[in-house]
Amino acid sequence: MSYQQFGIPRELVERIKVKLKNPIAKDKVKRILDGVTKYDLQDKAKVSTLLAKVAKALNEPLSPSQSSNIVQFVLAQKIDPSNTFHLLKLWGMFR
Repeated sequence: MSYQQFGIPRELVERIKVKLKNPIAKDKVKRILDGVTKYDLQDKAKVSTLLAKVAKALNEPLSPSQSSNIVQFVLAQKIDPSNTFHLLKLWGMFR
């Protein structure tokens, strides 16, 4: 399922992709997400907290509806960060 089906604007995704090309920003995000488990990514409160931290690190203000849509998207993907197939699938979505 595409992120756009969750109401996440393509412009937002493109802006974040550009920001993540900056090695300093990418490192900040990697540190925030270090050690995150599949159980963390199925916990709405933890996903919301992680999203807020990443948005702040990237200086990307999100509206409450954007945040809610992104959280719902992450929960629906049932991401396991230790599963290479899951990571490849996500990478393919955002290429």
